[in-house]
Amino acid sequence: MTKSTKKRAKVAEPTGPNYSAPALEKGLDIIEMLCGSNVPLAQTAIAEQLNRSVSEIYRMLACLVHRNYVVNVSDTYAITTKLFELAHSNPPTNRLLAEAGPIMQELSSDLQQACHLTVYNQGRQIVIAKVDNPGGMGFSIRVGAELDVLVSASGRALLAFQDTETIELRIKESLQRSPHHSAAEIRPVLRTIRARGFESMLSLQIKGLYAVSYPVLDTQNRALAALTVPYAERLDQRSRKSVPEIEVALGRAARALSERMGWRDREVSDLTSGFTDFPAASGKRQGALAARRRGKL
Repeated sequence: MTKSTKKRAKVAEPTGPNYSAPALEKGLDIIEMLCGSNVPLAQTAIAEQLNRSVSEIYRMLACLVHRNYVVNVSDTYAITTKLFELAHSNPPTNRLLAEAGPIMQELSSDLQQACHLTVYNQGRQIVIAKVDNPGGMGFSIRVGAELDVLVSASGRALLAFQDTETIELRIKESLQRSPHHSAAEIRPVLRTIRARGFESMLSLQIKGLYAVSYPVLDTQNRALAALTVPYAERLDQRSRKSVPEIEVALGRAARALSERMGWRDREVSDLTSGFTDFPAASGKRQGALAARRRGKL
């Protein structure tokens, strides 16, 4: 083989199936099944549901108990909180939650509305934090809930503020979970959201609910989370906030949280032109926006 031939030689890409790890897969199967169960399960029940023999899962369960992923109580097995703790020990998520808490508390208190924070995960979004309406009455979503991406204000905010390649990938992933939606319909909606800087819409899932959602931006001007107020209008409150007021307050909160995550208001490429002014708009711009919306609502 000549020197030039050696130079051009490349390692062949694997063409066969991905490598399997049967033991690991059995352990993950057990964890996933226990996560989906509301009650502890006996070893025989676990083996039956996984279509495996008791002897196959015995050592797996022993290892999971030893590593504290599973707890053995009276010969039944249940998931521990270790997975939850590990997920939240991830530095970006941990920091996001730490910074978001006080901001969300203040926002909820000011608006007398609930708010929640979501992140994208493989075609869906997960609620990682929430603050209930301090007035005790309103609409809120539980932490850990999985939400649709394509039809929700928060999901659209998470999609719109990405680069084109990421947007297309996430649309594809979301359509796999919700095939009745259309990519052709969502793309112009995302362009409008990006130009405006946030999403504000009547809920397509809950009648009578209005949702406002802003992206929480990272140092690369990408949405790492969405901060959302599901606005439920209280008819018995004379001093209740209007939707335009919700938009302005939520924009300030999203900007504050973005800045704490490292985002800075600066010139960016045309691809992300909606980022620079979304929550940082002047009072005049916000006033004009509120006036326009007041005429529509």
